[in-house]
Amino acid sequence: MYRLIYSSRPFGFDASTLSGLLIDSRENNQKNNITGSLLCRADIYLQLLEGPEKNVISAFDKIKIDDRHLEVEVLLKGESNDRMFPDWAMKDDPVESWMWSHQEVAKGAIQKSSDEEIINIFKKIAAAEK
Repeated sequence: MYRLIYSSRPFGFDASTLSGLLIDSRENNQKNNITGSLLCRADIYLQLLEGPEKNVISAFDKIKIDDRHLEVEVLLKGESNDRMFPDWAMKDDPVESWMWSHQEVAKGAIQKSSDEEIINIFKKIAAAEK
């Protein structure tokens, strides 16, 4: 099992863009045995992808060239013992369960966060689903 977490800045963020992104993600992820979670708001996407390494990397390669994402940055990647979101082709969270302020994001809060802090965001969301 392979896990990759990245952040990006949305381009043209609105409800229809987000809906299209989630529809595309869920459809493609189901085909490719990928699960995960997308945290989103107007100034940030934070996404966890998990599944077979080849499939996750292929999905991420598409994300990097998707014009709905700007400033795509890998935060964590590597092997994992199990899935955090086994029942979700793409769990979405409108950033209600965690929060950096817009100012904190603009000042680099994501890049300043430790690996553990990033993983804990997703653990909190996964635990709420159980």
